[in-house]
Amino acid sequence: MNFAAESMLGVVTIRAFAATRRFIQTNLRLIDTDATLFFYTNAALEWVLLRVEALQILVIITSSILLVSLPEGAVAPGFLGLCLSYALTLSSAQVFLTRFYSYLENYIVSVERIKQFMHLPAEPPAVISDSRPPPSWPSEGRIDLQNLRVKYRPNAPTVLRGITCTFEAGSKIGVVGRTGSGKTTLLSALFRLVDPCGGRILIDDLDICTIGLKDLRLKLSIIPQEPTLFRGSVRSNVDPLGLHADEDIWEALDRCQLKKTISALPGLLESPVSDDGENWSAGQRQLFCLARVLLRRNKILVLDEATASIDSATDAILQRVIKQEFSGCTVITIAHRVPTVTDSDMVMVLSFGKMIEYDRPSSLMENKESAFCKLVDEYWSNYN
Repeated sequence: MNFAAESMLGVVTIRAFAATRRFIQTNLRLIDTDATLFFYTNAALEWVLLRVEALQILVIITSSILLVSLPEGAVAPGFLGLCLSYALTLSSAQVFLTRFYSYLENYIVSVERIKQFMHLPAEPPAVISDSRPPPSWPSEGRIDLQNLRVKYRPNAPTVLRGITCTFEAGSKIGVVGRTGSGKTTLLSALFRLVDPCGGRILIDDLDICTIGLKDLRLKLSIIPQEPTLFRGSVRSNVDPLGLHADEDIWEALDRCQLKKTISALPGLLESPVSDDGENWSAGQRQLFCLARVLLRRNKILVLDEATASIDSATDAILQRVIKQEFSGCTVITIAHRVPTVTDSDMVMVLSFGKMIEYDRPSSLMENKESAFCKLVDEYWSNYN
């Protein structure tokens, strides 16, 4: 027993040492990058000053030759000496003004950025007191897209152009399309990272644009492609808002196969997590995200190609837990790899912001002329 504990402690120490080493290397790389920018800036400034001083010296030499070549008595010698002495001081003044103007031109960029930030439109309120959804909302998880149109700026082109469909409650929906088809924009509109410029998104017959962002996003769960962990503890990463008891956290960790690993750590739920979770593997970081959504128990789950960057064992755990724990939930899978959604109930195919197909994957595969069938064939031809 002592030997096992010592072995585990040794593993933790090695991981901590490796994480510290990566942290130091990252800091050194960032310092080098920052110093490189200052080096090029100073080198460019010194090169400008060198040319200014060379030009000033050339002017002084030329003026001196012209003044000396004047006929005797044309100009008083004292006046000539005074002119040359002032010309020498003019050189240093010109260098000072050039340096000052260069610094001003560089730093005015910061003022422009601050001005841009000051004029950014404010995000919608987190809570709208007069329009709060019921505590049990959404009870079913039905999503209606009604002529949904989205653009990122008023003068920008429309990214989603009139999408109308219904995601039935408890169904598994796959969203596919080529790069730039609007998959990520649809996800952004669902979480209100960008508000629609036309149309509506209804969840259980409630327009999501009529409620606050906090009331909306607390009811939606997502497992991203790149899992995000923050510096802190296991507890703060699994339950960031501190809404659940330890028993619930341990149960969620047990269901996603992390309980055994964390139980062996000295700090248990207070075990450290470094920046971006660098002291945990990619698969473990993804399981942390799975534990978060297990705690929330929301009726709507979004998967943004959650299995793209993990190993097959973690992928199997993720798929099994999703099928068991979210069988009655609406699961939307944003797929970059087309075969990921072949077992979905319905598949939406997007192209240039328009929905060109929305049907069962089996029906789409039977039609060899369908866009979904062509995407699957293209994927396997590139894969092979």
